[in-house]
Amino acid sequence: MGDYFFIMAYFDDSNVPGLFFKRSFTGEPVMLVDPGELSNGREDRIMLKNYSVSKNSKYLAFEYSRSGSDWAEAGVVQLPSGKILKGHLKGLKFSPLAWEGDGFFYSTFSQLGKFGLTYSEKVYYHRIGTDQKADKLIFQRKNQFSRFSFFTTTNERFFVLKEKSASSGKVNYFYIDYQAKQPHIMPLLIHVPNHFSIVDSHNGKFIVKSWFQSDNGSIVMIDPAHPYKLKAIVPAFSQALLEEVLPFPDRILAVYKSNQHPILTIFDYSGKVLYSLTFPVATSIHSFFTDHNKNDVLFAMTSYTVPPVIYRFNIYSFKKELTDRTKVTFSIKDIVFKEVEYPAKDSVMVPMVLIYKKGMKKNGKNPALLEAYGGYGVISTPDFDPGIVNFVEKGGIFAFAEIRGSGDKGASWAKAGRGLHKQTAFDDFVAGARYLIREGYTSSNHLAATGASHGGLVVAVAAVQHPHLFKAVVPVAAPTDMLRFEKFTVGLWNISEFGTVTDSTDFVNLLHYSPYENIKDSVNYPAMLVITAENDDRVPPFNSYKFVAKLQNRPVQKNPILLMTRKKEGHTSLSVRKESEMYGFILSQINSKKNKK
Repeated sequence: MGDYFFIMAYFDDSNVPGLFFKRSFTGEPVMLVDPGELSNGREDRIMLKNYSVSKNSKYLAFEYSRSGSDWAEAGVVQLPSGKILKGHLKGLKFSPLAWEGDGFFYSTFSQLGKFGLTYSEKVYYHRIGTDQKADKLIFQRKNQFSRFSFFTTTNERFFVLKEKSASSGKVNYFYIDYQAKQPHIMPLLIHVPNHFSIVDSHNGKFIVKSWFQSDNGSIVMIDPAHPYKLKAIVPAFSQALLEEVLPFPDRILAVYKSNQHPILTIFDYSGKVLYSLTFPVATSIHSFFTDHNKNDVLFAMTSYTVPPVIYRFNIYSFKKELTDRTKVTFSIKDIVFKEVEYPAKDSVMVPMVLIYKKGMKKNGKNPALLEAYGGYGVISTPDFDPGIVNFVEKGGIFAFAEIRGSGDKGASWAKAGRGLHKQTAFDDFVAGARYLIREGYTSSNHLAATGASHGGLVVAVAAVQHPHLFKAVVPVAAPTDMLRFEKFTVGLWNISEFGTVTDSTDFVNLLHYSPYENIKDSVNYPAMLVITAENDDRVPPFNSYKFVAKLQNRPVQKNPILLMTRKKEGHTSLSVRKESEMYGFILSQINSKKNKK
């Protein structure tokens, strides 16, 4: 990134990574930002969230949070000295850090109490070395529940801002052209469906990922002078889903997903394929780093059982070179990855990946763990999980189902599990569980389920609607009271995904599946470990508190219902201890003596 290479790495026993930099790829890493030095004497758990380097490589802005909160602060260090400059910023949340000249853009919100509604986002420009009070207000919607995202193009010519309505899901795009005589914010696309994602500029025009009339995504160009006339660069492919686009001066690097395989492809600006490389099943390639002026790109490849492997890739010679890998103490040679599809309730085929030890026998007695996410059109990207490795080493089968509501098979796949169709996502998950049982991989007495955030909702609903299908269930950071979810923190931002209780049809739909509202007094639900965090300000922890209390306070409940609240953590901060406790709970339930009949 710029003149330096950056890496987040663990360096002590605090379980919090620091930010390091290297002057060359093969150079020695030097500590740049130590989270422990940001606590100011407080006992907060500091987590670095984001960083961005100025175009001239003289400054790095970094963003960090305290004890798991989404609320963040930001600072600036001088490169390469690491000196922290004046201008500490507060009140950031979900904010990019977008450089332009000798400053950067960021955003703040208003909030009504710790778990009150988050609203009225404001975008500011901060000049290096000045106080936050002097920052220039760039854009806002007073008392509106809109969400902004923004960036500056690689050459810093354009500032681009996307505004998404929480209720309708429609978007507006605005931009500033810093090559104009009098740069000011201007509209680009107004009140359009959320079918576009601007990624950069090329020769004064915007390079865009588009889902307009293309379910799997295409690459188009938008001229700011004629924004509604799209120029096609790369059309959509029927069997490959567009994930990532990186424009270069004379070519484009794109990442696709096809049949659970990532594909790296190079195009020229006429759309001609110059190179294509398919990676193994259930892997992901991500974290692309380049200064867009050199020929080499660094990226990471990982999977559920393979920690990040770093490659250097030349976009002209197409030479791929392994440069670094994380050392592990186990062998993956005997671990099998298997792609399968199973029929959903409505006979639609749903993809799923299975991971197990070579030699596994389909005798219906294998411990199995089924996971899914299934919301917001999110495309599943496998990450290394040592817990999965340990589970498989102990004879378990890990399964990840790409249920509807996710974006794994395109925009229509996501829409089919959204809003009034949300039950479809839950039905797909349940169908995956039944497939594992029907095919002899496991039985209901040996089957566990887990998911986080929206995935936590999926498994909580599945457990409540089909309690005899699972032996153990672990919902993590799960919204379980869907009738009150929109009343707190960023809940209103989710209306386009779930609907709203203020609409009678949406209300009935939410009431139909909300886990808390559908607990029955006569049912002994499967064993559960419900995991939450005290500082989760996306899904407030009282969702889990209420859910557990209602489950526990029924005489018929014999299977254990446990609650684990993570201290000084939030929605996205996961600890090694949590992983060990989760897998320990699952194995204790599905490997119990009662199951060995």
